[in-house]
Amino acid sequence: MHIFKNTNFDFLRWRVHALVLSWVIILAGIATLATRGIPKGVEFAGGTVVIEQFDQAISVQQVREALDRNYPGGGRDAVVQSSGDPSQHMVMIRVPHVGAEAGTSLTSTAQQVEDALRKAKLNPKREGAEIVSATVGRELTSKGFSATVWSLLGILLYLAFRLQFSFGVGAVVATIHDLLITLAFLAFFRYDMTLNVIAAILTMTGYSTNDTIVIFDRIRENLRSMRRDSLHHVINISVNQTLGRTVITSGTALLTALALFFFGGEVLKGFAFTMVVGIITGTYSSVFIAAAIVSFWRGTGPTRAAAHAPATSTVAAPQQPARRQKPQRKVRAS
Repeated sequence: MHIFKNTNFDFLRWRVHALVLSWVIILAGIATLATRGIPKGVEFAGGTVVIEQFDQAISVQQVREALDRNYPGGGRDAVVQSSGDPSQHMVMIRVPHVGAEAGTSLTSTAQQVEDALRKAKLNPKREGAEIVSATVGRELTSKGFSATVWSLLGILLYLAFRLQFSFGVGAVVATIHDLLITLAFLAFFRYDMTLNVIAAILTMTGYSTNDTIVIFDRIRENLRSMRRDSLHHVINISVNQTLGRTVITSGTALLTALALFFFGGEVLKGFAFTMVVGIITGTYSSVFIAAAIVSFWRGTGPTRAAAHAPATSTVAAPQQPARRQKPQRKVRAS
């Protein structure tokens, strides 16, 4: 199946513009993280998540007011949001832990939430509860960070051995770019950092790296057959040759992620959103960022083989006059 035939887009022409756009989004994301932070799910922040069902439609504001009046210490730190099908009248309440984290202090939080709602005569019915201590949350954060660092180091070493060191640097920079862009959008739209989101980020990282390796492998092949062309031209030709494959695979994955986002329910919302952003930015970085890093690293002049190739002359060298051979003397037989 061919979507594009004989395309000749100059992708490297827009490499500076792409880098500027990426830096604008990344800096905006860093500013958002520094000022507002990113919400942490119960797996990382620690706390109790309770899902309550009501016999009639209840607004989020009603639940929040009930917690403010009746929950011990007030409910200003509680996160309240709708959950599941609106016709089922379910609300998810997340309360952070304060103080001790052992014994019955963890399990009593869910009961205190229900008691606060009953005092407000909202008639809740518990549908589920999840309890994680802050200590476990800190351990998960540390392990998640370590896994990300080791995966980036592994990508760099593999590509440096498999292709060239400049290709490994380009792939790692593109991967870090994808992580920062994804975190920025999570901060913009206030999605919780949960284990589902971490799984989506790691999945997106592998997907983006695979797409980058496909393009780099085509560049390596073309460097052998186009030794007298500039690296700028070789990279553009390689990206154009893999453009159809990139669009088909990325488009298929994007449609799947969009289906999860719209129809997967509240539990998969963060995972699907992260996948949508990751697929878009991963494709973008494979085409613009990774290839641009290689071109900046190695320059856009002739490839190494072309630079050291012998020059051909168009002027014929003057012919040397033929040297006269001396006649051989005959020797008489005695």
